Amino acid sequence: MSQGSLTSEQLAQWNADGYLAIEGFYSDEQCLALRQRALGLIEDFDPTEATSVFSTTDKSHSQDEYFLTSGDKIRFFLEDGVVGDDGQLTVPKHQSVNKLGHAMHDLDPVFSDFSRADDLASLVADLGFADPQLLQSMYILKPPRVGGEVIWHTDHTFLWTEPQTVVGFWVAIDDATIDNGCMWAVPGGHRLPVKSRFRREGTGTTDDVFDADEYDISEKIPLEAKRGTLIALHGTLPHWSGPNTSADPRHAYTVHIIDGTAQYLDDNWLQRSPELPLRGFS
Repeated sequence: MSQGSLTSEQLAQWNADGYLAIEGFYSDEQCLALRQRALGLIEDFDPTEATSVFSTTDKSHSQDEYFLTSGDKIRFFLEDGVVGDDGQLTVPKHQSVNKLGHAMHDLDPVFSDFSRADDLASLVADLGFADPQLLQSMYILKPPRVGGEVIWHTDHTFLWTEPQTVVGFWVAIDDATIDNGCMWAVPGGHRLPVKSRFRREGTGTTDDVFDADEYDISEKIPLEAKRGTLIALHGTLPHWSGPNTSADPRHAYTVHIIDGTAQYLDDNWLQRSPELPLRGFS
């Protein structure tokens, strides 16, 4: 795991590019322990209870209660196309899950310890957070030959604070390559205005579109990452990941952090019950 504060060069890169990759931030042992815990949770869950298929190209999941009430729970979201006409899984259970979300960091001790590592707390402070609050966690599996695309987006679109404060901290649990669906980003794209906001409306959700033009991705670059690499992503940085067309898994873990000094809007899709309030690193 990385030790100490960010260097001036790292902070300059963060400000210029809107992302920062730190290789070896977590050890192989820590990553494999988190992987083992995630697979254990998947082994224990009943696929018939997972009523959401997660897809960013078909957002039908965003209207269902299973998804919209997952902000303070551990829930399992399936990949598109893994449920047959008979209602049974067409692939092994551990290959059917797109992701776990969205409160493992508060509800599971293994995920909590990983998410609240001392060095992550130091990094968050270096990035300027005054009152960091761990908002959302996702364990993303992107199974071999099944894991789907995640379209170009910004995290601020989905986790809106005023002013903008959300930062995503993404960790490669497996080596992430172009072949197995690593992330791509547009360096400096965090300085562009966000193009939409995803929020609750009535019993479902809607998109407020501010600019219908697609992001200019001509300068996009792949963020290939070895196991244990942490990539911090500014909330307004456009990023994307392709489908996993390889035979290799591409597990990753993300925790999104907001600043408690900012306003987290009441119509954000992700909400917590009063029984599980947000908290920081303690």
